[in-house]
Amino acid sequence: MTDSNTTFDRYDETGDDTDTDTDTTPTMTSNTVDNRSEIVFITDAQDCNPNGNPLDENRPRKDPITNRAVVTDVRLKRYLRDQLDADGHGVFIKKSGDESEVRARLALDVLGDVTDAEEVDEIEDIRDDFLEAATDVRYFGATLSFNADTNDELLDAVADAFEGGNYTGPVQFSPARSLNAVEENEESNTLTSVIATQDDKSTGGFDLDDNRLKYAIFPFHGLVDENGASDTNLTATDVERLDTLCWRAMKNQTISRSKVGQEPRLYVRVEYATDGYHVGDLHNGFDLDPERSKSDAELRNVTDATLDVTAFVDRLADATDHVETVHVVGNEYLDVSYDGEQDWTAADLADLLDDHGVPTSEIDVYDEFEATLPTTE
Repeated sequence: MTDSNTTFDRYDETGDDTDTDTDTTPTMTSNTVDNRSEIVFITDAQDCNPNGNPLDENRPRKDPITNRAVVTDVRLKRYLRDQLDADGHGVFIKKSGDESEVRARLALDVLGDVTDAEEVDEIEDIRDDFLEAATDVRYFGATLSFNADTNDELLDAVADAFEGGNYTGPVQFSPARSLNAVEENEESNTLTSVIATQDDKSTGGFDLDDNRLKYAIFPFHGLVDENGASDTNLTATDVERLDTLCWRAMKNQTISRSKVGQEPRLYVRVEYATDGYHVGDLHNGFDLDPERSKSDAELRNVTDATLDVTAFVDRLADATDHVETVHVVGNEYLDVSYDGEQDWTAADLADLLDDHGVPTSEIDVYDEFEATLPTTE
């Protein structure tokens, strides 16, 4: 990611770039997704701009009525795609224009060593080959619409091969609204940049908009549709990868100047045992404990907040007959309260759920993620 406070966070969700210099295509397994999963991913942002609005001078997105910050699902998926790419997985949608001809070239990039139209025609099932290579499409889907006539025989062959090949992603996230009303940093909303001349002398000053939130904590909600998984060949291994991917993406893909200051605090994936069932809206089971958190106006970092998980724990405890396993990883710096008591941190949530009869599995992010990396040939 580029280090620029003028980056607009505006991404094309229909086509992008990928690097195929090295064959790092993962070996697809035949393991199918049998169970639906519901995800809650809680992150926070301190002294940064987690999601700028290009229609508002790139200021942080906010609900104008509640003054709660907003991070779109597109922004979160951008982090996940960037991490997939960094891990060596094939990624179709990157940062580029959305011209149809460009997308055709990107499809070729994902497929690898295809150099002429005859090779395209010889691919037995180009859709399956594409899904095997394009990990992000297996998760989030993609629109594969190309120009019908590009005056390029190879690109025309790709367009013909993918005709009607749009994919609906079985993994979807909702935009996240912060649990607190937010304030912007007044002390840093305008910075001055000093520019060096050819004579190595400093000259001039230019005001730079540098709009950042003082502090915000966000609960993302996600769903893995087991019925739609077959449409993109999503595997159980892909779903398990989310357990480490989300955490590592928030750690590794938020290091540009305007984005640094974001951290993962709690990740929960509820894997259900009952076909077609999920509790729904699990992110609404979390709130800030008003007795143990500072006021919204005073919140400055994670130590000022305590997360009330009472409603979340109780809802899962009531649904244990439908739950296969709850996969959990939490951060020890975020305090957690349940039923008026504060004896835990987010890192203890698995124990708290277990105490209420909910089957859990603790995620060791940095011990487990290597098993989900692609194999190199």
